[in-house]
Amino acid sequence: MSEQKLKSRREFIRLAGMASIGLGAAACAANVAPLPPTTTPASPDSMAAMTPAPAATMVDMDTMHEAGVKKFLDNIGKDARFFGNKLEPKVVNGVKEFTLTCSEIQWDAGGGAMADAMAYNGTVPGPEIRVTEGDAVRVIVKNDMKRQSTSVHFHGQAVPNNMDGVPFITQPPIKPGQSFTYEFTVKNVGSSMYHSHHNSAEQVTRGLLGAFIVDRKDKAKDPAYDSDYTLILNDGVGGFTFNGKGFPYTQPIAARLGEKIRIRYMNEGLMIHPMHLHGLEQLVFAADGWNLPNPYYCDTINIAPGQRFDVIVTAHTAGVWAFHCHILNHAESSNGMFGMVTAVIVK
Repeated sequence: MSEQKLKSRREFIRLAGMASIGLGAAACAANVAPLPPTTTPASPDSMAAMTPAPAATMVDMDTMHEAGVKKFLDNIGKDARFFGNKLEPKVVNGVKEFTLTCSEIQWDAGGGAMADAMAYNGTVPGPEIRVTEGDAVRVIVKNDMKRQSTSVHFHGQAVPNNMDGVPFITQPPIKPGQSFTYEFTVKNVGSSMYHSHHNSAEQVTRGLLGAFIVDRKDKAKDPAYDSDYTLILNDGVGGFTFNGKGFPYTQPIAARLGEKIRIRYMNEGLMIHPMHLHGLEQLVFAADGWNLPNPYYCDTINIAPGQRFDVIVTAHTAGVWAFHCHILNHAESSNGMFGMVTAVIVK
């Protein structure tokens, strides 16, 4: 996207949000106390640490709720990788070749609260790998971590047994300083994932995860849509996150009136997350990469660990529509919204 287009998109979303929510430059008075960290870094066995401390008084509560929304609006358009972190292949003799490097990093899920993470190519989640049905694919995985071996499983993909990525069943673990090459021809379409399958309760929740999307050759077999967004849900490093970030550092989905939006949900966490969208119904048309024989409408869709769902949202009503996990302590406390919260902005 060009810098001019990016600036225009930022301005559109900012103005739409400001108009709909009615916040001006004076949304927070100058003497408002700063927000505490939105989330607390937590290990998978310490989920209670993810919930912010309670506000002291009603005034504190209202002030923090308002300040969090303002911070979300001010952050719109400032994280181009939130929906745009894609890994481009190198084509070698007709094979689409991708390189993933595993490393230990410090990850900021928002607000400067750094947490110990494991990452593919330096980001949480790892970059999106996108191919087309029938492509020959090669994924070279390098382990630059110092303390742990790893592997990669292509979750939802039909691959040869020796490419399944399970140490001591289909391959040796990839030890620090080593690499392993996965090669297969893509057979099944839709929304899949790639992630570690070695000490996975720690490695996946700490960031060794990413989207593996396969476009269908015959696009007429899918519902029509104008835009395509992926939301990876996690509840490990950085707390409750979408695409590695927690509110107010998430990014909204921006749409023009009448636009059809495809949203791909992927749950890489340890918990169930029912995703609720205000004001706009969701047409659920695919589960785990497979188109459903009978698509159905809902406003809340329950996504278990490992599941993927694809929905179409028609932006038929203008406004800023809240979009969040409906296990409420994953999304809001007395000091405001946090964690698994974003918005769909329709203008």
